[in-house]
Amino acid sequence: MARMKVGIIGAGNMGSAFAKRLAAVGHDISITARNIAHAEQAAAAAGSGARAVPQAEIARDADVLILATYFPDATSALRAAGDVRGKTVVDISNPLTPDMSGLLVGHTTSAAEEIQRAVPEVRVVKAFNTVFAQVLGAPPGRATVQVPVAGDDAAAKDAVRALAESAGFEVLDAGPLANARYLEPLGMLGIYFAYVAGRGTQSVPAWIPAT
Repeated sequence: MARMKVGIIGAGNMGSAFAKRLAAVGHDISITARNIAHAEQAAAAAGSGARAVPQAEIARDADVLILATYFPDATSALRAAGDVRGKTVVDISNPLTPDMSGLLVGHTTSAAEEIQRAVPEVRVVKAFNTVFAQVLGAPPGRATVQVPVAGDDAAAKDAVRALAESAGFEVLDAGPLANARYLEPLGMLGIYFAYVAGRGTQSVPAWIPAT
């Protein structure tokens, strides 16, 4: 496995889970947040392979940036990350309404496409929006968790594939970035199953052979 330098923007549940999972498999993790104390807590919990850095420094040496913020904060967080030109950016967001009852965008665009449009100098890849933090931060289980990956830049998708596979995930090529329009409603359906239908946050969607 090639060691990668990964910058995580956001130190909430998902950002913290990424730091823990990726540091555990040997990657060099930097994490940031608007409140640097939150990033320091996440880095300490992730172990010796992770460190907290100021927002403006997160992109400096990163091979991959993981945008682990709420969708409304994504563009401003990315613009505050320093020089992001040419960087591979993993958008994990689901563009939820404030009451979590639906999606803010869909059908003709997606959160990933809106981020790409707002910050065209980066290479956005949609991934991990169907995986809950409780699954992401745990050691690999008996069943391999699938991660659909959508993007327009082949090299960026390859980098995200390598990162995900190094952490024990099975990557499904989900086509171009526009297919985030279908992945984000799938993430919304997962939220419904978890919180409304009572299936909990240990479940993930999977494509398995019918026979």
